[in-house]
Amino acid sequence: MNIGFKSMTCSEVDALVVYLLEKKISTPNEELNKFIKALEERELFLGKKGELYSFTREKDSKLQTVILIGLGKEEELTLEELRTASGKGVKKCKELKLSSITLRIPDTEKIEKAEMAKAVVYGAKLANYKFDKYKTSKKEEKELNVSIGAHGVDDSVKKEIISAIEEGITIADGVIIARDLVNEPSNVIYPETLANEAVSVGAESGFQVEVYDVEKIKDLKMEAFYNVAKAAEKEPKFIVMRYFGDKDNKDNILGLVGKGLTYDSGGYSIKPTGSMVDMKSDMGGAASVIGAMSVIAKRKLKTNVVAVVAACENLIAGNAYKPGEIIGSMAGKTIEVVNTDAEGRLTLVDAVHYIIEKENAKEIIDVATLTGAALVALGETTTAILTNNQGFYNELKVASDYTGEKIWQLPAFEEYRKLIKSDIADLKNSGGRFAGTITAGLFIEEFVQNKPWLHLDIAGTSWASANSDYCIKGATGAPVSTLYQLVKNREDK
Repeated sequence: MNIGFKSMTCSEVDALVVYLLEKKISTPNEELNKFIKALEERELFLGKKGELYSFTREKDSKLQTVILIGLGKEEELTLEELRTASGKGVKKCKELKLSSITLRIPDTEKIEKAEMAKAVVYGAKLANYKFDKYKTSKKEEKELNVSIGAHGVDDSVKKEIISAIEEGITIADGVIIARDLVNEPSNVIYPETLANEAVSVGAESGFQVEVYDVEKIKDLKMEAFYNVAKAAEKEPKFIVMRYFGDKDNKDNILGLVGKGLTYDSGGYSIKPTGSMVDMKSDMGGAASVIGAMSVIAKRKLKTNVVAVVAACENLIAGNAYKPGEIIGSMAGKTIEVVNTDAEGRLTLVDAVHYIIEKENAKEIIDVATLTGAALVALGETTTAILTNNQGFYNELKVASDYTGEKIWQLPAFEEYRKLIKSDIADLKNSGGRFAGTITAGLFIEEFVQNKPWLHLDIAGTSWASANSDYCIKGATGAPVSTLYQLVKNREDK
């Protein structure tokens, strides 16, 4: 997909997509207004949220499709509505086999034109995403050439719009990195190849990558991580990604920790077959931090971020860890294993301890497809959050409100912490069926050393079970854009 900005002389394109507000369904083009007025009088198109109407007209001796998309009431307009409307428009153009399109942003003072352009670009690029590389028979599609159009734009605003389009493309590219990694099957993406992908993304984006092998993992005494990994033939890898965009403040480091289970059978607490099919997606947290690092580095943000991934498979063999065992951790704490399918938190706690002790991270965000309980509680719509620092959470909420990626804070009452205390070790790796998302997060908190910490359980939001306006069934790429926005907001202060 090629995306750029152009003035509103759009007669040469195959399709004109016009976003219109309810009770404000007119454009500066009088010829087009006649069509819109007729549709309004017959109540065929009123600009209501989600409405779509298309027709074909003759323009300069060629046929052109016009697609009208309703945005609803102006006072209720959001960037997320523009993203979804953009996705809807692009998908309609693809359905009609149109290859050259102009997306016309609405006339409103509620949101700056540059912000609207960024949202429209983001929705358009992600709506064009597909993952069909393994299909031997697939339809050939023309490459989409997309221009963003706007009326009444002077040179200074045009410059802002062009910059916003570039940012929107970069963010969407980071999301696509995460989507591609998660959508790949586990025989393609496993610890070594995930590490190779991180190295490749780092080289292209501008951040450093170091990969530790199994001997280094043992030397670091990452016992919890290694116990999960040791039964698999494919050896674990510990991936460290470093971006230093603020070298004058090298001690100020944000740490990102992504869960990197490239496949999870459940171990001896084995999953049923139906629950294993999509377990290639259990490295969604790893994919999201790789994608976020790409965007942060490409945008050259003045910040310091280190991201780590403990990548492994959780499989069964004679040397696999078993329920009832007591294992150690890099932090020195002992853990009673009561469920080998509660493995992600074991890998995460060693990664968290490492990023604090060895990389000097001052704040921690861990991102993980951690619990089915998060999916049961919040569905695929909302990411579950735990935190020990309300100010840190508030920053995340501002970022997520901007990106449209919904989050919800869960309680962390003392009573929940009692559920992960062991009678024979310091901790046990599962608190049982009740409050599963909370107790899993609080298990990780035991290793954050009181650093400001956010836990994002993306078990529901990292994977979509059905197509939507700018997402297809499969990996979503959440929460790449929110992680980037949180960091960007700090730079803008």
